[in-house]
Amino acid sequence: MSETSESIVNEPGRRRVRPGQEHVVAATDEQGLGAVDAVADDSAPSSMWGEAWKQLRRRPIFWVSALLIAGALLLAVAPGLIARATPTYCRLDNSYGPSSAQHPFGFDQQGCDVFSRTVYGARASVAVGVLTTLIVTVSGGLIGALAGFFGGFFDALLSRITDVFFAVPFVLAAIVVMQMFKDRTSILTVVTVLALFGWPQIARITRGAVMSVKNEDFITASTSLGSGRLALLTRHVLPNAAAPIIVTATVQLGVFIVSEATLSFLGIGLPPSVISWGSDIATAQGALRDHISVLFYPAGALALTVLGFVMMGDAVRDALDPKART
Repeated sequence: MSETSESIVNEPGRRRVRPGQEHVVAATDEQGLGAVDAVADDSAPSSMWGEAWKQLRRRPIFWVSALLIAGALLLAVAPGLIARATPTYCRLDNSYGPSSAQHPFGFDQQGCDVFSRTVYGARASVAVGVLTTLIVTVSGGLIGALAGFFGGFFDALLSRITDVFFAVPFVLAAIVVMQMFKDRTSILTVVTVLALFGWPQIARITRGAVMSVKNEDFITASTSLGSGRLALLTRHVLPNAAAPIIVTATVQLGVFIVSEATLSFLGIGLPPSVISWGSDIATAQGALRDHISVLFYPAGALALTVLGFVMMGDAVRDALDPKART
Protein backbone atom coordinates (compact mmCIF):
# COMPACT_ATOMS: atom_id res chain seq x y z
CA MET A 1 0.00 0.00 0.00
CA SER A 2 1.48 3.34 -1.05
CA GLU A 3 1.83 6.35 1.14
CA THR A 4 -0.28 8.36 -1.34
CA SER A 5 -3.36 6.23 -0.84
CA GLU A 6 -3.23 6.02 2.94
CA SER A 7 -1.07 7.56 5.62
CA ILE A 8 -0.53 6.71 9.24
CA VAL A 9 -0.62 9.54 11.71
CA ASN A 10 0.98 8.75 15.03
CA GLU A 11 0.27 12.03 16.73
CA PRO A 12 -1.91 11.85 19.86
CA GLY A 13 -5.61 12.18 19.26
CA ARG A 14 -5.44 11.08 15.57
CA ARG A 15 -5.98 7.78 13.75
CA ARG A 16 -5.51 6.24 10.28
CA VAL A 17 -7.41 8.31 7.71
CA ARG A 18 -7.67 8.60 3.96
CA PRO A 19 -5.69 11.24 2.06
CA GLY A 20 -7.26 14.66 2.43
CA GLN A 21 -9.35 13.66 5.42
CA GLU A 22 -8.50 14.19 9.04
CA HIS A 23 -10.52 12.89 11.99
CA VAL A 24 -9.65 14.02 15.50
CA VAL A 25 -10.65 11.72 18.37
CA ALA A 26 -11.00 13.13 21.87
CA ALA A 27 -8.50 11.88 24.37
CA THR A 28 -9.78 9.25 26.76
CA ASP A 29 -10.90 10.69 30.07
CA GLU A 30 -8.82 9.20 32.80
CA GLN A 31 -11.53 9.84 35.41
CA GLY A 32 -14.46 7.45 35.30
CA LEU A 33 -18.09 8.52 35.08
CA GLY A 34 -18.82 7.08 38.49
CA ALA A 35 -16.14 9.22 40.07
CA VAL A 36 -17.54 12.32 38.39
CA ASP A 37 -21.11 11.69 39.60
CA ALA A 38 -20.08 10.71 43.09
CA VAL A 39 -20.88 13.23 45.80
CA ALA A 40 -18.95 13.22 49.04
CA ASP A 41 -21.52 13.55 51.79
CA ASP A 42 -20.73 11.99 55.13
CA SER A 43 -23.42 13.88 57.04
CA ALA A 44 -26.33 11.99 58.58
CA PRO A 45 -29.74 12.36 56.88
CA SER A 46 -32.00 15.00 58.39
CA SER A 47 -35.03 13.87 60.36
CA MET A 48 -38.49 15.39 60.21
CA TRP A 49 -37.73 17.50 63.27
CA GLY A 50 -34.41 18.62 61.80
CA GLU A 51 -36.10 19.80 58.62
CA ALA A 52 -38.80 21.50 60.69
CA TRP A 53 -36.17 23.39 62.69
CA LYS A 54 -34.53 24.57 59.46
CA GLN A 55 -37.88 25.90 58.32
CA LEU A 56 -38.69 27.51 61.66
CA ARG A 57 -35.50 29.46 62.09
CA ARG A 58 -35.96 31.09 58.68
CA ARG A 59 -39.36 32.54 59.58
CA PRO A 60 -39.66 35.87 61.41
CA ILE A 61 -43.03 34.84 62.87
CA PHE A 62 -41.29 32.09 64.82
CA TRP A 63 -38.78 34.45 66.42
CA VAL A 64 -41.45 37.03 67.25
CA SER A 65 -43.67 34.40 68.90
CA ALA A 66 -40.70 32.87 70.70
CA LEU A 67 -39.81 36.30 72.09
CA LEU A 68 -43.37 36.86 73.32
CA ILE A 69 -43.55 33.41 74.92
CA ALA A 70 -40.13 33.82 76.55
CA GLY A 71 -41.24 37.14 77.99
CA ALA A 72 -44.43 35.64 79.42
CA LEU A 73 -42.52 32.73 80.94
CA LEU A 74 -39.99 35.12 82.47
CA LEU A 75 -42.80 37.12 84.07
CA ALA A 76 -44.34 33.93 85.43
CA VAL A 77 -41.15 32.35 86.76
CA ALA A 78 -39.27 35.37 88.11
CA PRO A 79 -41.58 38.40 88.43
CA GLY A 80 -39.42 39.83 91.22
CA LEU A 81 -36.60 40.46 88.78
CA ILE A 82 -38.76 42.88 86.81
CA ALA A 83 -41.20 44.41 89.29
CA ARG A 84 -39.70 45.90 92.45
CA ALA A 85 -42.92 47.06 94.10
CA THR A 86 -45.11 44.65 96.05
CA PRO A 87 -48.33 44.02 94.07
CA THR A 88 -50.46 43.63 97.20
CA TYR A 89 -49.26 46.86 98.83
CA CYS A 90 -51.96 49.44 98.14
CA ARG A 91 -52.60 52.95 99.47
CA LEU A 92 -55.86 54.77 98.81
CA ASP A 93 -54.12 58.13 98.60
CA ASN A 94 -52.42 56.81 95.42
CA SER A 95 -55.75 56.00 93.78
CA TYR A 96 -55.43 56.48 90.00
CA GLY A 97 -52.09 58.17 90.54
CA PRO A 98 -50.05 59.10 87.46
CA SER A 99 -47.09 57.11 86.20
CA SER A 100 -43.57 57.81 87.40
CA ALA A 101 -40.09 56.33 87.17
CA GLN A 102 -40.79 53.96 90.08
CA HIS A 103 -44.35 53.21 88.93
CA PRO A 104 -44.36 53.32 85.09
CA PHE A 105 -48.00 52.20 84.73
CA GLY A 106 -49.43 54.33 87.52
CA PHE A 107 -51.92 53.13 90.15
CA ASP A 108 -55.39 51.56 90.09
CA GLN A 109 -58.45 52.53 92.08
CA GLN A 110 -57.18 50.89 95.29
CA GLY A 111 -53.79 52.57 94.95
CA CYS A 112 -51.98 49.40 93.88
CA ASP A 113 -49.06 49.56 91.47
CA VAL A 114 -50.43 48.54 88.05
CA PHE A 115 -47.02 47.53 86.70
CA SER A 116 -46.37 45.10 89.56
CA ARG A 117 -49.84 43.59 89.31
CA THR A 118 -49.46 43.15 85.56
CA VAL A 119 -46.11 41.41 85.99
CA TYR A 120 -47.24 39.17 88.86
CA GLY A 121 -50.53 38.42 87.10
CA ALA A 122 -48.65 36.36 84.51
CA ARG A 123 -47.82 33.71 87.12
CA ALA A 124 -51.37 32.48 87.70
CA SER A 125 -52.54 32.87 84.10
CA VAL A 126 -49.55 31.09 82.55
CA ALA A 127 -49.59 28.39 85.25
CA VAL A 128 -53.24 27.60 84.53
CA GLY A 129 -52.57 27.47 80.78
CA VAL A 130 -49.50 25.23 81.03
CA LEU A 131 -50.94 22.79 83.59
CA THR A 132 -54.24 22.48 81.75
CA THR A 133 -52.44 21.87 78.45
CA LEU A 134 -50.30 19.12 79.97
CA ILE A 135 -53.30 17.31 81.46
CA VAL A 136 -55.38 17.70 78.30
CA THR A 137 -52.56 16.54 76.02
CA VAL A 138 -51.90 13.40 78.08
CA SER A 139 -55.52 12.43 78.68
CA GLY A 140 -56.92 13.43 75.30
CA GLY A 141 -53.90 12.08 73.46
CA LEU A 142 -54.20 8.72 75.24
CA ILE A 143 -57.90 8.40 74.44
CA GLY A 144 -57.41 9.42 70.81
CA ALA A 145 -54.41 7.15 70.34
CA LEU A 146 -56.18 4.07 71.72
CA ALA A 147 -59.31 4.77 69.68
CA GLY A 148 -57.43 5.32 66.44
CA PHE A 149 -54.99 2.43 66.82
CA PHE A 150 -57.25 -0.39 67.97
CA GLY A 151 -60.43 0.65 66.12
CA GLY A 152 -63.55 -1.44 66.13
CA PHE A 153 -65.83 -1.36 69.16
CA PHE A 154 -63.16 0.38 71.24
CA ASP A 155 -62.96 3.20 68.72
CA ALA A 156 -66.75 3.52 68.53
CA LEU A 157 -67.11 3.69 72.32
CA LEU A 158 -64.37 6.28 72.88
CA SER A 159 -65.49 8.34 69.88
CA ARG A 160 -69.06 8.57 71.18
CA ILE A 161 -67.80 9.67 74.61
CA THR A 162 -65.65 12.28 72.90
CA ASP A 163 -68.62 13.50 70.86
CA VAL A 164 -70.69 13.98 74.03
CA PHE A 165 -68.05 16.21 75.63
CA PHE A 166 -67.33 17.94 72.33
CA ALA A 167 -70.97 18.95 71.99
CA VAL A 168 -70.92 20.78 75.32
CA PRO A 169 -69.92 24.48 75.00
CA PHE A 170 -66.50 24.74 76.61
CA VAL A 171 -66.71 28.08 78.44
CA LEU A 172 -70.39 27.63 79.37
CA ALA A 173 -69.71 24.22 80.92
CA ALA A 174 -66.75 25.63 82.85
CA ILE A 175 -68.92 28.48 84.19
CA VAL A 176 -71.63 26.07 85.36
CA VAL A 177 -69.20 23.70 87.08
CA MET A 178 -67.19 26.53 88.67
CA GLN A 179 -70.36 27.73 90.37
CA MET A 180 -70.17 24.59 92.50
CA PHE A 181 -66.76 25.67 93.84
CA LYS A 182 -67.44 29.40 94.01
CA ASP A 183 -66.47 29.69 97.68
CA ARG A 184 -63.33 27.48 97.53
CA THR A 185 -61.70 28.10 94.18
CA SER A 186 -57.97 27.72 93.54
CA ILE A 187 -55.57 27.28 90.65
CA LEU A 188 -55.99 23.50 90.91
CA THR A 189 -59.77 23.85 90.74
CA VAL A 190 -59.65 25.99 87.61
CA VAL A 191 -57.16 23.63 85.95
CA THR A 192 -59.32 20.58 86.72
CA VAL A 193 -62.49 22.16 85.35
CA LEU A 194 -60.82 23.42 82.18
CA ALA A 195 -59.16 20.04 81.59
CA LEU A 196 -62.47 18.24 82.15
CA PHE A 197 -64.00 19.91 79.09
CA GLY A 198 -60.88 20.74 77.06
CA TRP A 199 -59.59 17.30 76.06
CA PRO A 200 -61.96 16.37 73.15
CA GLN A 201 -60.11 18.56 70.60
CA ILE A 202 -56.77 16.86 71.30
CA ALA A 203 -58.47 13.44 71.29
CA ARG A 204 -59.92 13.98 67.82
CA ILE A 205 -56.66 15.28 66.37
CA THR A 206 -54.71 12.38 67.87
CA ARG A 207 -57.20 9.79 66.63
CA GLY A 208 -57.00 11.07 63.06
CA ALA A 209 -53.20 11.27 63.11
CA VAL A 210 -52.83 7.76 64.51
CA MET A 211 -55.26 6.29 61.97
CA SER A 212 -53.26 7.92 59.17
CA VAL A 213 -49.86 6.69 60.42
CA LYS A 214 -50.85 3.12 61.30
CA ASN A 215 -51.56 2.36 57.62
CA GLU A 216 -48.08 3.35 56.44
CA ASP A 217 -45.72 0.79 54.93
CA PHE A 218 -43.14 0.97 57.72
CA ILE A 219 -45.85 -0.03 60.23
CA THR A 220 -46.65 -3.08 58.10
CA ALA A 221 -42.94 -3.90 57.92
CA SER A 222 -42.57 -3.61 61.70
CA THR A 223 -45.57 -5.88 62.19
CA SER A 224 -44.12 -8.50 59.86
CA LEU A 225 -40.87 -8.40 61.86
CA GLY A 226 -42.76 -9.38 64.99
CA SER A 227 -43.31 -6.07 66.80
CA GLY A 228 -46.13 -6.17 69.34
CA ARG A 229 -49.09 -3.82 69.18
CA LEU A 230 -48.01 -1.84 72.21
CA ALA A 231 -44.50 -1.45 70.81
CA LEU A 232 -45.92 -0.34 67.47
CA LEU A 233 -48.06 2.30 69.17
CA THR A 234 -45.37 3.73 71.46
CA ARG A 235 -42.26 3.39 69.27
CA HIS A 236 -43.54 3.96 65.76
CA VAL A 237 -47.08 5.35 65.57
CA LEU A 238 -47.10 8.05 68.25
CA PRO A 239 -43.69 9.59 67.37
CA ASN A 240 -44.77 9.95 63.75
CA ALA A 241 -48.21 11.30 64.71
CA ALA A 242 -46.88 13.86 67.19
CA ALA A 243 -46.72 16.84 64.81
CA PRO A 244 -50.45 17.76 64.71
CA ILE A 245 -50.75 17.03 68.43
CA ILE A 246 -47.99 19.52 69.27
CA VAL A 247 -49.52 22.18 67.04
CA THR A 248 -52.97 21.77 68.60
CA ALA A 249 -51.58 21.79 72.14
CA THR A 250 -49.65 25.01 71.46
CA VAL A 251 -52.73 26.81 70.21
CA GLN A 252 -54.93 25.43 72.99
CA LEU A 253 -52.52 26.74 75.63
CA GLY A 254 -53.47 30.25 74.58
CA VAL A 255 -57.14 29.29 74.64
CA PHE A 256 -56.86 28.04 78.22
CA ILE A 257 -55.19 31.28 79.32
CA VAL A 258 -58.09 33.23 77.85
CA SER A 259 -60.58 30.86 79.50
CA GLU A 260 -59.01 31.41 82.91
CA ALA A 261 -59.15 35.17 82.38
CA THR A 262 -62.80 34.88 81.39
CA LEU A 263 -63.69 32.93 84.54
CA SER A 264 -61.74 35.36 86.74
CA PHE A 265 -63.39 38.29 84.99
CA LEU A 266 -66.80 36.85 85.85
CA GLY A 267 -65.75 36.39 89.47
CA ILE A 268 -65.92 32.59 89.46
CA GLY A 269 -62.33 31.81 88.54
CA LEU A 270 -59.33 32.37 90.77
CA PRO A 271 -59.94 33.80 94.25
CA PRO A 272 -59.31 37.51 94.90
CA SER A 273 -56.16 36.66 96.83
CA VAL A 274 -54.53 35.35 93.63
CA ILE A 275 -53.37 38.08 91.24
CA SER A 276 -54.37 37.40 87.63
CA TRP A 277 -54.98 39.38 84.49
CA GLY A 278 -58.65 38.44 84.38
CA SER A 279 -59.41 39.74 87.86
CA ASP A 280 -57.48 42.98 87.20
CA ILE A 281 -59.44 43.51 83.98
CA ALA A 282 -62.69 43.01 85.91
CA THR A 283 -61.60 45.51 88.54
CA ALA A 284 -60.57 48.10 85.95
CA GLN A 285 -63.74 47.96 83.82
CA GLY A 286 -65.42 50.59 86.00
CA ALA A 287 -62.72 53.13 85.08
CA LEU A 288 -62.86 52.50 81.36
CA ARG A 289 -63.84 56.07 80.45
CA ASP A 290 -61.58 58.11 82.72
CA HIS A 291 -58.60 55.78 83.35
CA ILE A 292 -58.34 53.42 80.40
CA SER A 293 -54.65 52.72 81.06
CA VAL A 294 -55.56 50.70 84.15
CA LEU A 295 -57.47 48.31 81.87
CA PHE A 296 -55.08 48.54 78.95
CA TYR A 297 -51.97 47.06 80.59
CA PRO A 298 -53.34 43.74 81.92
CA ALA A 299 -55.47 43.31 78.80
CA GLY A 300 -52.45 44.05 76.59
CA ALA A 301 -50.29 41.54 78.47
CA LEU A 302 -53.01 38.91 78.08
CA ALA A 303 -53.42 39.62 74.37
CA LEU A 304 -49.67 39.51 73.64
CA THR A 305 -49.22 36.23 75.52
CA VAL A 306 -52.09 34.53 73.72
CA LEU A 307 -50.90 35.96 70.40
CA GLY A 308 -47.45 34.49 71.00
CA PHE A 309 -48.79 30.97 71.51
CA VAL A 310 -51.16 31.18 68.54
CA MET A 311 -48.39 32.46 66.26
CA MET A 312 -46.07 29.71 67.50
CA GLY A 313 -48.71 27.11 66.70
CA ASP A 314 -49.08 28.46 63.16
CA ALA A 315 -45.31 28.52 62.64
CA VAL A 316 -44.86 24.95 63.89
CA ARG A 317 -47.77 23.73 61.78
CA ASP A 318 -46.29 25.21 58.60
CA ALA A 319 -42.84 23.80 59.42
CA LEU A 320 -44.13 20.29 60.06
CA ASP A 321 -46.40 20.26 57.00
CA PRO A 322 -44.39 19.03 53.97
CA LYS A 323 -46.88 20.67 51.60
CA ALA A 324 -46.08 24.09 53.08
CA ARG A 325 -42.34 23.77 52.49
CA THR A 326 -40.82 25.56 49.54
